[in-house]
Amino acid sequence: MQLSNLVNQLEESVTLAASARAKALKAEGRDILMLTIGEPDFKTPENIANAAKAAIDAGKSSFYTQASGLPELKHAVVDYFKTFYGYAITPNEVVVTAGAKFALYALFASVLNSGDEVIIPTPYWVSYADQIKMVGGVPVFAVGSQASDFKVTVSQLNELKTDKTRVLVLNSPSNPTGMIYTAEELTEIGNWAVANDVLILADDIYGRLVYNGNKFTPISTLSEAIKNQTIIINGVSKTYAMTGWRIGFAVGDPDIIKAMSKIVSQTTSNASAVAQYAAIEALTGDQETIETMRQAFEERLNTIFPLINEIPGFEAIKPQGAFYLFPKVSKAMEMKGFSDVTAFCDDILEETGVALVTGAGFGANENIRLSYATDIETLFEAVNRLKAYMAK
Repeated sequence: MQLSNLVNQLEESVTLAASARAKALKAEGRDILMLTIGEPDFKTPENIANAAKAAIDAGKSSFYTQASGLPELKHAVVDYFKTFYGYAITPNEVVVTAGAKFALYALFASVLNSGDEVIIPTPYWVSYADQIKMVGGVPVFAVGSQASDFKVTVSQLNELKTDKTRVLVLNSPSNPTGMIYTAEELTEIGNWAVANDVLILADDIYGRLVYNGNKFTPISTLSEAIKNQTIIINGVSKTYAMTGWRIGFAVGDPDIIKAMSKIVSQTTSNASAVAQYAAIEALTGDQETIETMRQAFEERLNTIFPLINEIPGFEAIKPQGAFYLFPKVSKAMEMKGFSDVTAFCDDILEETGVALVTGAGFGANENIRLSYATDIETLFEAVNRLKAYMAK
């Protein structure tokens, strides 16, 4: 059977591939430490789970909802924006999707034509580029180096902009680096986008996971003009430990949101009804458990970060948010005789049982990603195994 040109040009998600390989080895009886997937190790908070059970018991989850999301959930998003973004939106500026990942795809499908370009700062989350390719767009990479805290500047954007540039992707706090753009940096970038009529895709999924006194500033809050130029992608997966529930949402210009809703209606239809009722409770219910989880991530970061830099050849800068470390390992690779970071990660997995993610899929061929969204004992053991591996 001949496969399509579309699927043949796609890369497998390196995060999911790394996780699958690690799980396969674990199933064989190997002692594997999973530091691959970006999901909290906490259970979904009880009040959220109870809301889902109540919806099932009441028969609310047995039927289709509106393709673009339950009206009650859209109103919950409206309230959430008033509380955490500080400005008012209306329900027709909201579309609910089966995970934030599908919100990204629906946006690209709604605003890009064949050959249109999207600027993506690197390192970048693995699915941006392939989703853009899926709808005929062209990813263009603005390189953010470790020396610049993995951030890009307006001068770089000016060098890359062409008459085909349609969208700028902005993920802050970042997956995989955990770095956050300041309000001043975002203002410059936002004003550049307005002046050049470039749509900003603000991936804010980690916006509530910020540590050590650092501040997340949503770019859409900086001016009315910037807000009007921005589509915000968010969801409940990371903040509320709900990765498996698959609820995301997008907020922005009503015409774009309406177009995204068309994409949803012809692909997934509505997101899971029971998960939508759970998401209502997540956004509007008690937030105390959320702060408890955030504090746990902060403690893990502060504990494990200095230990990572003690591993020979590992050089990391301290993240400000999300729950990943993204050390540069070029010296470690040289010490172990590797020139390819993916092969280096594979060897670490086989030799130590520590499952990491190659930086190659994030546009960073000298880095690896490890998630600290797991218990501290596992993190300590992973560091010890990596030290022993490098000492051989």
